[in-house]
Amino acid sequence: MLGNFSYCNPTKLYFGEDSLDNLNIELPKYGKNVILIYGGGSIKKNGIYDEVVEILKKNGKNVAEISGVMPNPTVDKLYEGIETARNHNADFLLAVGGGSVCDYAKAVSVSVNCKEDPWEKYYIRFEEPDCETLPVGCVLTMVGTGSEMNAGSVITNHKTKQKIGHVFADENIMPKFAVLNPKYTLTLPHYQMVSGIYDIFNHICEQYFSGEDDNTSDYISEGLMRSVIYSSRIANKDPQNYEARSNIMWTATWALNTLVSRGKSTDWMVHMLGQSVGAYTDATHGMTLAAVSLPYYRHILPYGLQKFKRFAVNVWDVDPSGKTDEQVAEEGLQAMENWMNELGLVMNISQLGATEDMIEGIADGTLIMPGGYKVLEHDEIVEILKESLR
Repeated sequence: MLGNFSYCNPTKLYFGEDSLDNLNIELPKYGKNVILIYGGGSIKKNGIYDEVVEILKKNGKNVAEISGVMPNPTVDKLYEGIETARNHNADFLLAVGGGSVCDYAKAVSVSVNCKEDPWEKYYIRFEEPDCETLPVGCVLTMVGTGSEMNAGSVITNHKTKQKIGHVFADENIMPKFAVLNPKYTLTLPHYQMVSGIYDIFNHICEQYFSGEDDNTSDYISEGLMRSVIYSSRIANKDPQNYEARSNIMWTATWALNTLVSRGKSTDWMVHMLGQSVGAYTDATHGMTLAAVSLPYYRHILPYGLQKFKRFAVNVWDVDPSGKTDEQVAEEGLQAMENWMNELGLVMNISQLGATEDMIEGIADGTLIMPGGYKVLEHDEIVEILKESLR
């Protein structure tokens, strides 16, 4: 482990079939005025909404709602939520849904008492809050983002065709608690399930494919990736398998709660590429990542050859006997591609609505991140995106 780092994660997790009962422990810690935040209404169909509202009433909360939070929350929706929270004199934000709902709640949290435009302050200038923020709690119904245990928030601006994530430095922005009941994920459509699974896997990859030292975080990442692969294959055949879905849910949290990034540089270029594609297509996040991953990894493989070889051997059980390092590394990526096809992931951005004439705009909107094995030039981004079309 090279360098110096700190680690703090204050989010308290409640996991399991009875985990929602713990709202009765957490809610009394916060003020009376609560904003209940959720998405398109699926929680009303599956009964989770009624369960949560009953507990809120039991705890004497005065509840207002922000509904209709979309899979890629927009800045216009953020402005709407800020107004609702201000009018309600909100003391606490309770997000019930997937990662987008949790992301959105954090964006509202840092914006309610902010005197500036939150889009400009947090997503263009990447500044930190200098105002009082609201506490957030999460009841998770879809896994993938890890938003339930981190300080990240992604917002989309359709007018400027930008989709930008801000990982806030202050751990106070992290949810105070998160409720993780794997049963809540069992009603997800297959498309959403596998999209979330790939989001988990790629979060780990983004932190794994960097650095050359012997780092404990990489060993943890390899174990998490093997767990995702194993459980995903079970869930793909039997989506109602509780054990597989519970393992996937738990791995999703540990994939992006900052643990496996400690002592490392990190490479977030797949996310930068995928988010820019999403800004143009409004496609499901995990699918945008899947569509650009292999062209990107094959592009940077020569610069991080030893890590790609290790990935092939330790994650995909590739036998290196009698093969060159390049052959082993490429065989690992082929194994990854086979698994992605097995799950039914989208493998090119044209399937998501991207076209040749969008490529330059998508490339212009792609933030270039340092930390990986190759800092990309604009022309390389264009090349990767063109390869991702096919």
